[in-house]
Amino acid sequence: MNQHRLTANLVQHVGLISVLLVLIGIFSACSDNFFQTSTLFSIANQVPALTFLAVGMTLVLIVGGIDLSVGSLLALSAAVLGVLMAKYNWHLGTALLAAMFVSGCCGWVNGFISIRFGIPSFIVTLGMLQIARGSTKGITESQSIFIGSRVEWFAQPLEGISLSPAFVVAVLAVIAGQFILSRTVFGRYCIAIGTNEEAVRMSGIRVAPYAIAVFAMNGVLCGLAGFTQTSLMSTADPNGGVGMELDAIAACVIGGTSLMGGRGSVVSSFLGVLIIQVLQSGLAQVGVSDANKQIITGTVIVIAVLLDALRTRWGKSK
Repeated sequence: MNQHRLTANLVQHVGLISVLLVLIGIFSACSDNFFQTSTLFSIANQVPALTFLAVGMTLVLIVGGIDLSVGSLLALSAAVLGVLMAKYNWHLGTALLAAMFVSGCCGWVNGFISIRFGIPSFIVTLGMLQIARGSTKGITESQSIFIGSRVEWFAQPLEGISLSPAFVVAVLAVIAGQFILSRTVFGRYCIAIGTNEEAVRMSGIRVAPYAIAVFAMNGVLCGLAGFTQTSLMSTADPNGGVGMELDAIAACVIGGTSLMGGRGSVVSSFLGVLIIQVLQSGLAQVGVSDANKQIITGTVIVIAVLLDALRTRWGKSK
């Protein structure tokens, strides 16, 4: 069984890497400037924020939930970080912990209300989306907060390897997320909850603590994403993260994580993030308009969802 699962994961990873290479090949043929180390490093340094969101979203989807508030939680954590550092002169470390604590608490609230009261998570997190966005505009007075060099270093490429500390930390988050999912009891329970929650409950395992913890972890990762976005822009933007919840869900779906729960891989979601970023950067380089970029990206997502549905149906018919 484990051997079969390992083989299936390997085939999936090879398939996603092949898609990535095909996209790089197409855009390299269409643009003289695309296949350059500077372009590829630039793409890598733009993905950390979305990577953090995709890691958390993968875990949430696997337990059978969904979180539509991650973009707003990113903006809220960035706002908390900005206000504490710029207005109250807090040290970066303590301000970052406070920002991650706030977004983690919001994630915990999402999970607690959804799980304890049996309310679909997309409804609860839709409400949190509005609460977090409104709170962000309230504490920043709808003004961007410039922080500058105190946070910029996190998104700047390191000398010698041209990759930013943010990218390195994002990769570590992917490794840690995959380890938790595939090598720990917690991860196995999460997969089991998403596969058959009632069976897990009947076996004497309490579902709520695990599912709520997943939502809280997702909130903490939103805090990291907020810090990453702030370091990239040098500014805490109250309008930041708009639409990123859809990008995170898209990356997970493209990576093969099931919207029905019980199946997914953090590594595959990371490959999904890279595919989305290469697609968007490549389309921009060949001069495709924003409207057409959205149409093409949306088409790719619909195809990924369709393939997921067909795969689920095929799996049930076996």
